[in-house]
Amino acid sequence: MKEKYQLVYRQVKAMVSKESDPIANMANVAALLHETFGWWWTGFYRVDGESLVLGPFQGPVACTRIPFGCGVCGTAWKMGETIVVPDVEQFPGHIACSTLSRSEIVVPMFEDDAVVGVLDIDSKELSAFDQTDVFWLEKIVALL
Repeated sequence: MKEKYQLVYRQVKAMVSKESDPIANMANVAALLHETFGWWWTGFYRVDGESLVLGPFQGPVACTRIPFGCGVCGTAWKMGETIVVPDVEQFPGHIACSTLSRSEIVVPMFEDDAVVGVLDIDSKELSAFDQTDVFWLEKIVALL
């Protein structure tokens, strides 16, 4: 897993060094992560006022807006920290965009110490994410 992340990190670093548009970069990062790791849903939500609005993603149709502090994404935004959920059914207030999602990781994106979006990844497997994912996904998101 570490080797996959190292390669993905180098690829993302190269991609974003050649493109300044954040939406284009989010789209390519979502596609790269999704294809490399085979997760159920991989994508971004961007802060828009008091909610997160759906950004570039790979996977099935998703929730369009998530209020501040709601669900795993809104909670990660509110707390300003990465959240790993081994079983989404055990997370109070989980928003079920897909009943096939079983575990989730959400990584906030920062600009000038403010959360400007989140990377949201869902898996069909329970306990799919661990501290290795946290470490590397935070590094990757920091490149954006």
